Amino acid sequence: MPAIESKIMAKKNTKKELRSALDFTKTPVDKIAVFIISVFGSVTFLLFCMLLFAVWICWNLGFFGFKPFDPFPFPILEMSVSIFAIVLSVSVLINQNRQGRMDKIRQQVEFEVNVRAEAEITKVLNMLHAIEKKLGIDTRGDTQLEEMKEIIDVKEIHKNIDEEGM
Repeated sequence: MPAIESKIMAKKNTKKELRSALDFTKTPVDKIAVFIISVFGSVTFLLFCMLLFAVWICWNLGFFGFKPFDPFPFPILEMSVSIFAIVLSVSVLINQNRQGRMDKIRQQVEFEVNVRAEAEITKVLNMLHAIEKKLGIDTRGDTQLEEMKEIIDVKEIHKNIDEEGM
């Protein structure tokens, strides 16, 4: 039983490591990036910008009876929107970089899980084959079973991936 408990604890620790590896909001810079992305990427912010631009244009066309501070063709609004476009573009790039890092970690974890599952399945097949032998069941002609019982060489897989340039 202690071996089973240690495996359960190892799986729990692996889950904690995975959660912490996928949590990219640890540094202050990451927290700011997540905040900016969540604010700029919302429908509420889009509606706010549209309303602000509409009010700005109407005010400066004299619809509200106030003196225009940025008369047509609205040079201040144009400059502000241009600066905002730069900030928004950089925010999109930051988000893409974060997503790329998260995807890479997910791929690594998925690969490790698949390798572990393959090893477990191979062990189960070998155990099942041993039981079949003990019961006198003949499986000598099953080449597919023999292929499945072979242990996967992870180093060879990594080598092949590196050679292919993936």
